[in-house]
Amino acid sequence: MAASVGRPSRVAKLPPRERILDAAEELFQSEGIRRVGVQTIAERAETTKMAIYRHFETKDALVAEWLRIVAAEYQAAFDRVEAEHPGRPGDQILGLARFIAEGLPAISHRGCPFINSIAELPDRSHPARQVIEKHKAHQAHRLVGMCTEAGLRDPEQAAAAITFVLEGAQVSTHNGSIDQAGDRLLGIVEGILAHHRSPLGESRASTDGTARAV
Repeated sequence: MAASVGRPSRVAKLPPRERILDAAEELFQSEGIRRVGVQTIAERAETTKMAIYRHFETKDALVAEWLRIVAAEYQAAFDRVEAEHPGRPGDQILGLARFIAEGLPAISHRGCPFINSIAELPDRSHPARQVIEKHKAHQAHRLVGMCTEAGLRDPEQAAAAITFVLEGAQVSTHNGSIDQAGDRLLGIVEGILAHHRSPLGESRASTDGTARAV
């Protein structure tokens, strides 16, 4: 939901619901979910609390919808790398690593919205927590699929290792413990792929007996 024009002029052109979500995103990211009240969101969105409750039954529902939008952006990254590298799952995985690496500068200032939200929402029955857990499970499933298509030995273990690196890079960038995190992230993911590659090379037999290239 970032934009290239000034926020006031951009927000004025948004429909009411999108204006509320835009304001909520900015405030939740910069100040945290718990610290931001509905009145503050209404003021930032140049609307009223009553208008917010017409679109979102509760603040929790607003938080959950914001995180659905964030999750959709990550899922779109999967779609994008699959479209850019058809039939080359190894390159798709590296494309995902680049997507995370390129987003690290923003993470250094605000942190990962999912990690931040989980820290503020310990109740796993909270609707926003459920959005995050569903998103993470779907993301893990897609990554395991890519590792399987790439012919990696033990694709679930490979996907777990890649996930640890992708998420760990975001935490390390936020707390400032690791420099050149983006470059290091890409190098580590490349190493995981190399470690898990089949001894037969960068392909695996498909069900019809032909080879599928990584």
